[in-house]
Amino acid sequence: MASFTLAPFSKGPESFSQEYAASLDAQDPLRELRKEFIIPTHDDTRTKRIADSSTVQTLSGQTKSRTGDECTYLCGNSLGLQPRRTRDYVERYLNTWAIKGVNGHWQKLEDGDYRPWVDMEEDLKPQMSKIVGAQESEIAVMETLTANLHLLMASFYRPTEERYKIIIEGKAFPSDHYAVQSQLHLHNLHHSEALVELNPPEPNSSLLPTSYILSVIDAHASSTALLLLPGIQYYSGQLFDIPTITAYAQERGITVGWDLAHAVGNVPLQLHDWNVDFAAWCNYKYMNGGPGVIGGLFVHERHGNVASPTEGSNEVSEKGLGFRPRLSGWWGSEKSARFRMGSQFVPLPGAAGFRLSNQSVLDCTAVLASLSVYGQTTMQDLRAKSLHLTAYLEHLLFDDVPGEKSEDRPYSLITPTVPEERGAQLSLLLKPGMLDFVQAELESQGVIVDERRPDVIRVAPAPLYNNYTDAWKFTKIFKESCKKVLEAQNGQNGH
Repeated sequence: MASFTLAPFSKGPESFSQEYAASLDAQDPLRELRKEFIIPTHDDTRTKRIADSSTVQTLSGQTKSRTGDECTYLCGNSLGLQPRRTRDYVERYLNTWAIKGVNGHWQKLEDGDYRPWVDMEEDLKPQMSKIVGAQESEIAVMETLTANLHLLMASFYRPTEERYKIIIEGKAFPSDHYAVQSQLHLHNLHHSEALVELNPPEPNSSLLPTSYILSVIDAHASSTALLLLPGIQYYSGQLFDIPTITAYAQERGITVGWDLAHAVGNVPLQLHDWNVDFAAWCNYKYMNGGPGVIGGLFVHERHGNVASPTEGSNEVSEKGLGFRPRLSGWWGSEKSARFRMGSQFVPLPGAAGFRLSNQSVLDCTAVLASLSVYGQTTMQDLRAKSLHLTAYLEHLLFDDVPGEKSEDRPYSLITPTVPEERGAQLSLLLKPGMLDFVQAELESQGVIVDERRPDVIRVAPAPLYNNYTDAWKFTKIFKESCKKVLEAQNGQNGH
């Protein structure tokens, strides 16, 4: 397994050349991981028919010869690329279904890659637990992100007359707002009184300093029941200080949950050691499981106990065991009781007891394929490369190139400039009116990035498959696109 060690890159004139970027790629100890992914070609991004693609297999199973240059894909913060082995994993699942039918739930094939379907989650836990820094019993692969947040808040948000507020960020992903507000309304609380929003204290900044977050916690500590924040803010790319914020809020009697959609597979996490109460994430961004694939959740071991009554709990199983109240389903029940068809819920210990229905085996198969790629490296090595690669991208974008003037640059960085305070993403704020033109120019030249209106482009070099040449290509085309739109705007204004 490679360990990432790479000397600091040069910041001299030579660093702005494609040859220099290629030399960094040649030194990259993790460069072979790129071969694990299918990178669309430029032609693929423009085709209107699957049959015309140079990338996919034909319906008869024949693999086409790939033609054309690979596109520059820097959008893993929105949807990760497809691992090459996903197709093999899915085909084995389909073959198992075809030859075994319902017995695929119970019978393991000697040449299969995973357990029978009823136990398949156990194959995902070892690698997933390493990625999030948890005990295997503390995680469950289940549902999707917002559904999991609802399930977790149903258990962990227990408002009282004294403590009833929820603290979130003002620019949280809209779905998080919807989920939190609906949870308040279910408890007959109105968000105007019970929702506390964190907004950047500086007028021209998108960032939430840790000191500011802690001050808001202090201001509302006695009346707050829950703090729910993102590990990485989707818009700015800011990485929050999860251990410091968690400990500070818990010391004041506040339950702490994290939305890790942009953090899982992006930065190392230690959810167990950080004593996080609960967390949820999706597996289709940096985790490369496929669009809308099954998500995951974390429940700290102290909340997963079913051996003694939980204080305040009025829910007791037929064994006389108490457990944290939750929205229950049969896949969270004890396996031996699952098919007795009884009406009394007997929970599994740990996060598994929060599951509802049997998981989509197709989804789990796709996630398992990606996890097998993660198994070839470590989050520490991926983070080391990510810091180096993202810093190189920032250098190309913001350090002065001979002949360029920084004051003429029509974009700025709204992501923290301190590397340890961000993930892989750089969010670039364009001058008003530029976004549509620049985005169209990028796409026309095979560059895939993400936009957030009205004026932000999010660029995310994922260390599993992106390289330094990707950063160089993006910067070159992006700067040329900015120059074109400025010339067009100046022409319209008569300058």
